[in-house]
Order: sequence, then C-alpha cells, then structure tokens
Amino acid sequence: MTIGHLLVITPGIRAYREYLLRSISRDFRVHLVLAQPPTWERAYIAGHTVVADLADVDGLVRVAQAVDAERALDGVICWDETWIEQTAHVAAALGLPGGDPRCVERCRDKHRTRAALDAGGVPQPRSVLVSGREEALAVAADIGYPVVVKPRALAGSFGVVRADTPAGLAEAVAFTDASGAWAPDLPTHERNILVEEFARGPEISVDSVIHRGTVTPVCLARKQVGFEPYFEETGHVVDPDDPLWSDPTLADVVVRTHAALGFGDGVTHTEIRLTPTGPKVIEVNARIGGGMIPLLNLMGGGPDLALAAADVACGRPPGLRTADAARRVAAIRFYYPPEDHCVIADVRFEKPGLPEQVVRCGPLATAGEVKSPPPRGLMDGRVAYAIALGADADTCRAALDKAGHALRVDVA
Repeated sequence: MTIGHLLVITPGIRAYREYLLRSISRDFRVHLVLAQPPTWERAYIAGHTVVADLADVDGLVRVAQAVDAERALDGVICWDETWIEQTAHVAAALGLPGGDPRCVERCRDKHRTRAALDAGGVPQPRSVLVSGREEALAVAADIGYPVVVKPRALAGSFGVVRADTPAGLAEAVAFTDASGAWAPDLPTHERNILVEEFARGPEISVDSVIHRGTVTPVCLARKQVGFEPYFEETGHVVDPDDPLWSDPTLADVVVRTHAALGFGDGVTHTEIRLTPTGPKVIEVNARIGGGMIPLLNLMGGGPDLALAAADVACGRPPGLRTADAARRVAAIRFYYPPEDHCVIADVRFEKPGLPEQVVRCGPLATAGEVKSPPPRGLMDGRVAYAIALGADADTCRAALDKAGHALRVDVA
C-alpha cells in the first residue's frame, strides 16, 4: 500500500540511481518528470511527464500543478545536483516541504556555504573568493601552501585541484576556470574560484534527513580519493557500526552545520575532513549522496536513505527502515581506463577471478564510448565498479583489489 504521492524530478543515471527509484516505488506512488521518454524507469512509476527544458522553472511548476490537480502531491524530490534548485522552487510553489530555494542555493554556491558556516562558527578550512590568477597567488601566499582551488558552483569534484607551489596554483586556476565547460547546465559567476586551506586528514561523508529542523544522520561513509592532485572519488566504505557514529564532536558539527545553513526540511550529503584539530566541513550538498553510498548503507544492513528522504519530502518524520540482513561492512571501488581517449569495445569481469565477497559488479561504459582517467575524465572516466561485503573494511578492500585484477577492458 502506498503512503504518499511523490513527484521525482529526473531519474538520474541508471547505474548510479536505479536503486533509489526502486526503493521509493515500494511505498510511494511516483510521478516522474524527465527529459526523454522513460525506458527502465517504467517499472517503478505510476505516471510521467516529458519536458523539453528541465531548467525552465515555470514549466516545471505548471507540470507539478497539473499532476497535483489530478491527484494531490505529498512531496517533491530530486537527487540530481544539476536540478535541485529548480526542484526547491517547485516545492515552494506547491507549499510542500523542502521549498526553500535560498537554503538550497546556500548549499549549491560554495562561497555562500562558507559565509553561512563562518557566521555560525562551524569549523571549516579558510576560504577566499578570487577572480583570477594574480589574486589567487596573493591569497595562496597568505594562506600558505598547499591550497585547494575549486569552482564556486560545480559538483562532483569537477575542477577541484590541490596546488603545492605558485606554478602549480597558476595551472590549477586555469584548470578550474575551464571546468565550467564540463557542466554547462550548472550556474557560473563572475567571481568563480575559491582558494582554500588544504585540510589534512581522511575524508568522510554523512547523509542526513532533516524534518522541521531536526537532523537525523542516516549514512556515514569513509571516502577513498585518488589521482592526486585531483580529488577523484575512487571508492567508499560504509560500516553501519562505524565508531564515528558515537563521536560527539562529529555529531555536533553536523547539527551546527545545518543550523548555520538554515536547513529545515530535506536531505543532505555533507563532506567532512577529520583533521588533527577536529572535523572540518568541506561542503554540503542538498541531495542524496552519490557514488552508490546509500546503496552500500542498505546492503550492509543500515537504514534505507531513499525512503527516509521520501518521508521528509512529504512532511513526515523519517522512518528508518532496514533490510532483513546482517550488519556488515560494504565497500565500492570504481575502475578506470589505462590511458586517455580509450574507445571502449567491451568491459567485463572474469567470474573465476572474483572473490566471494564481491556481491555486485558491472560496467559503467558501453561499446563505442570514449573514456579517459582523471583529470580528463573526472567521474565520467569510470568504466566499471564492484561492491564487496565483509566483516571489516580490510576484507572488503582486499576483495576489491582482486576484482580489479579480474576486470578486462577491451579497447577498440
């Protein structure tokens, strides 16, 4: 029996997001808004509307109002970073939870995030907005190397790079400045570059649902980053019993972060560095985390973030529903082509080489696609993934190493 009528704006890439649609379709009647006629999505939806332009807020509002008139909508949700601001405007027009475009913009615009967190006294790296190379050089000299250069309003580590020297900084600014061409649907600004203190220490992410200002962390992941000096997310480890769950300092930082941003209702993906002086917030995304992190949480016996996010989108306290599975550590690894401009012929895992801990794996590239490792292929350079379940993180990592040896990437 369905418990709500939910408008979902864009399904996302199937390999990364199908599990979200599958989860919410069990408990919610889903009407999907998308740019192309649905294919695989049909198994999970009760209705759909194809729109010519997802950036057209007025057009999205008209679609939502028409769906609402036929059968009242309880909530609106989007897990695609590109369209979360438009989704907030739709929710506001219908008077539904999550309808605070200014709050979502504070998350989308990393400079505004920094200003809000600074005003709230939330620990974070020092950050300065600059307009070009000369200003960046002056700021970096003041902060001290290494520094991180990042675009103000992109996503998924696009354009983010560490600079260790003035020469490296000049290259980083040019790289970051050009990165906007990779994401033409995301906003740009005249002053578009942040130079930030480099926060040393391991990086984690915390996915939370927020209902009427109450923050409930649902999923905690330890991030694996590669391809220095870039920040490509090459894997994640999720342990439902991670000792960080009982860290009061981390919990306090997460709650204070949302209070500083004025986040009242919705779902967030907060990235944090565990520095020698304590947790420091790197960024906050007003959406469900990517990289299949919530799927790892569910497979490891943790709560279903998709259903919890759907609950708060409909104005209800989150129901932290779990699968009937033993609690285990879950980890994912992403794999890349050997060199730039590889024309993919085939991607496959040889099953005899896969250890029993690898429970799911598959290609992220199809025949004919051209793939490159970072920096040319940031995130979209991935050609395959594998997920492992085990008693601990080391067991999972070892299994994923073996899966990498069993991966075959044929290049045309």
